Amino acid sequence: MTMAHTGPEFSSSRDEHRVDGPTATDTTRRLLARTWDDPPGIVGMLAAVNHKTIARRFVVTTFAFFALAGMLALAMRLQLARPGLHLVGPDLYDTLFTMHGTTMMFLFGVPVMQAVAIYLIPLMVGARSIAFPRMNAYAYWVFLFGGLTLYVAFVLGAGPRAGWFSYVPLAGPDYATGKGTDIWAQMITFTELSSLLEAIVLITTILKMRAPGMSLNRIPLFAWATLVTQFMVIFAMPAVMLASTALILDRLVSTQFFNPSLGGDVLLWQHLFWFFGHPEVYLIFIPALGFISSILPTFARRPIFGYTAIVLALIATAFLAFGLWVHHMFATSVPQLGKSFFTAASVMIALPSGLQIYCWIATLVTGRLNLKTPLLFVLAFFFILVLGGMTGVMLGSVSLDLQLHDTYFVVAHLHYVLIGGAVFPLFAAVHYWFPKVTGRMLDERLGRWQFWLFFIGFNVAFFPMHWLGLHGMPRRVWTYPASMGWSAMNLISTVGAWTIAASVLLFVFNVWRSLRHGPSAGPNPWGAGTLEWAAPSPPPPHNFDALPVVHGRDPLWDPPTHPAHVSGLAADAREVLLTTVLDARPDLRSLFPTPSIWPFVSAVATTVLFIGSIFTPWAVVWGSVPVVIALTAWFWPTRRHHAQAMALERKP
Repeated sequence: MTMAHTGPEFSSSRDEHRVDGPTATDTTRRLLARTWDDPPGIVGMLAAVNHKTIARRFVVTTFAFFALAGMLALAMRLQLARPGLHLVGPDLYDTLFTMHGTTMMFLFGVPVMQAVAIYLIPLMVGARSIAFPRMNAYAYWVFLFGGLTLYVAFVLGAGPRAGWFSYVPLAGPDYATGKGTDIWAQMITFTELSSLLEAIVLITTILKMRAPGMSLNRIPLFAWATLVTQFMVIFAMPAVMLASTALILDRLVSTQFFNPSLGGDVLLWQHLFWFFGHPEVYLIFIPALGFISSILPTFARRPIFGYTAIVLALIATAFLAFGLWVHHMFATSVPQLGKSFFTAASVMIALPSGLQIYCWIATLVTGRLNLKTPLLFVLAFFFILVLGGMTGVMLGSVSLDLQLHDTYFVVAHLHYVLIGGAVFPLFAAVHYWFPKVTGRMLDERLGRWQFWLFFIGFNVAFFPMHWLGLHGMPRRVWTYPASMGWSAMNLISTVGAWTIAASVLLFVFNVWRSLRHGPSAGPNPWGAGTLEWAAPSPPPPHNFDALPVVHGRDPLWDPPTHPAHVSGLAADAREVLLTTVLDARPDLRSLFPTPSIWPFVSAVATTVLFIGSIFTPWAVVWGSVPVVIALTAWFWPTRRHHAQAMALERKP
């Protein structure tokens, strides 16, 4: 493999289909697009493996679940707007809050962050594709079928009612009758399998597919945040998969993992669940920090301050996140000395976040601000994150947590951290990268209206919940008497929730209008410095006509340096460049798989196995047969692929 900055050269035999310079002829560009594009038609849609196609589907699907979760929240807020209302009954209310929390945590929070990474990471690191593209497609289908399973059950009246955390024994066979909890447990298996596969895909892409010269101390901070998050996924997700499997075994085949009378332990569920559950907050939060670190330099018009400090803070946050789970269990019989250590860890984790805020403020203060909608969402994130972090430190104290546990104070803190710490940066990211994905700009005026409605609505909805919690209103109650004095704050909170809904509707209208009539964006409308802005907007199927060579942290802001591009990759085959982990030196050329229907078929077979196992254990045995057949067909080598591989091996 050679690197060159000279013009394209197309010569004899197979060399006529190589890309050897910073630009390509129209013929070669069309050949690259045809090679890397997904096939047309219904079958082609099901066989698609292009990372941008899968990412767009992921984003649209997760935002659809976000909208459904919002509707469930509005129904709950209407029920609580006034005392003594009976818009919904207690059983339906239990189902609503279970579905809302489950959707936001498992079907939106983590998947949407991975979806954005699936689209951006190959562009940011200068790659033609994402690693394991068929696995990436399979992960999407598994995620989609898992979410649909949950909502079909809800529509049919079999939704879960034990909370998004499904505490035993309330979620056990003695109390949670019906199939709702079983469906919830299998939905966990669906979504966590998808997340684990995406983690492998993203880690491999970042470590082995970076552009030459993009050493670890040059990769974008969003890529660092993604890398840290995906390693957390690999360590955190198995805990909840193990817990949900033990729960469904207790319910279906009468094991006794959580039955104290027969040697089980109900606290075992809480330990397993929260060992995943608290890191999950950071699985949502850390990618949002990566958004901030990518957006701020562009609108401050200067490189990020404290690059190394931010990277170390991300890593420290990941390590500390696994030492906090017991602060969700301070009301249990955990030994007091143990609780004190988790209190200290709960306070300590604020330090790396504070360090990042310091670096961001230093970047803003020393830059020349361009106050656009993405930056407005970022500035609001600072305000809301600090409030959420302060209440988090308060709840990390054993003595205060015992008073506030399971009150609306905890609900307020949770939403300030998750919506304030993730959804505000996510909207900033959508406004920032929308022109890259679509080639069109979102309307700035509508964006500002959306921001102010969302910011005001959020604080009106959730700040009163602190007061409600301090005045004793427990969470997960479906109604309350007027004599408790909670009426006014609940009504204000409901008004805030509807204001948030108006903001989201305005955002949807802005997206729809901009897709049809928005102004053309061009390759780099913000004047950003990272590599994804070097590709056209929207990017072609192959991302780059010629793979770039990187010489600094902000390639588009750095002065031109030679060599600038990679040469020697074939244009008529899905050939990619693999680089070394530390220094991103050219290492190997690899032939990537073509689109295939078998990941979709494998996902369907997996879905049949998982759903069947809810009703009979024999489904695990017989359902494995079609899964094995589909996976065998998936990995069975074709003659065409073998011929291409042999031809590329003979190439110098």
